[in-house]
Amino acid sequence: MNRSVRILSACFAVILLFSLIIPGSAGAAGESCAPSQAVRKHYINVSVATLWKEPSINRTLDQPSLTSPVDIRKWTASMSVSQRRWLTGRTETQALYGQEVRLLQVKGSWVKVAVVDQATSKSQYGYPGWLPSSQVMTTTSAYDGCPFVVVSAKTAVLYKQDKQSKALEVSFNTRLPVAAQEDSWIKVHTPAGGTAWLKAKDALVYEQAVDIPQPSGTDLVHTAKRFLGLPYLWAGGSAYGFDCSGFTSAVYAFHGIKLPRDASEQIKEGRPIALDELQPGDLLFFAYNQGKGKVHHVAMYAGDGKMIHSPKAGKTVEIIPISTPEYAQEFAGARRYIGE
Repeated sequence: MNRSVRILSACFAVILLFSLIIPGSAGAAGESCAPSQAVRKHYINVSVATLWKEPSINRTLDQPSLTSPVDIRKWTASMSVSQRRWLTGRTETQALYGQEVRLLQVKGSWVKVAVVDQATSKSQYGYPGWLPSSQVMTTTSAYDGCPFVVVSAKTAVLYKQDKQSKALEVSFNTRLPVAAQEDSWIKVHTPAGGTAWLKAKDALVYEQAVDIPQPSGTDLVHTAKRFLGLPYLWAGGSAYGFDCSGFTSAVYAFHGIKLPRDASEQIKEGRPIALDELQPGDLLFFAYNQGKGKVHHVAMYAGDGKMIHSPKAGKTVEIIPISTPEYAQEFAGARRYIGE
């Protein structure tokens, strides 16, 4: 080896050494994932975005859910039971911070989008609805190949760079790309292109979606029980309030299983299960016309002849016997979505 080659080799060795010991460099516990250039994509840029059937049909009291940032706690706490019922048929679904949406239409300060990972027959692109354009962020940078976090706490705080100042509170099931992991903290990429810190105890980290462990039925029920007492919210899909199918799809999604957004379509997935074969985690469906009409409700079998569900406005997530007359007379079938 001549002298110039030895010098060049030594330089590479020094570079490699520094890359291993300097925080934030490749291979260190610091920054570990960089964005890749992609086509334009659109992401939810508020903790929870509520999608409406039409633009500008909201009431004054809905304003906290329409701003950027939103105040979902204030909005849900301000509504009476009748005001919650008013949302029926007017709101469509909700999307969480960082969820990808497809832009379908623009009308003034409102945009119609489809939530990409919420399957529905309403649109080939995802579950559609209208929301203020200020709640959507457009970017050409993607982190599709990065590890990601799934928020496991009912709600979690994203902190600014000082790890003390609150940036945003996000819901259970929020997924964000991981930028770095450091002791008891996880650094995540945000939709707006910045980063924030999340306490490691509030989330789970996966290299890719297929790494999420296959749940048992007991796992699904355990997750569902964490939301006992949470008030029902029509179109709700977050830890601030669920509707019936928002509840079941969120619990399954947390465990890596995607279900259609609506109960009427969830019943078309999985495999049929007889009542005497029910196991925890199976879903129970209820329909008009004594179970022969359109499916309008879904619950999860909790074991011991009971079910857990998010019933209707004015009630909370609860566990009741599956023999409860109101539901038993409308039973339309059961489905299982996990292996034996």
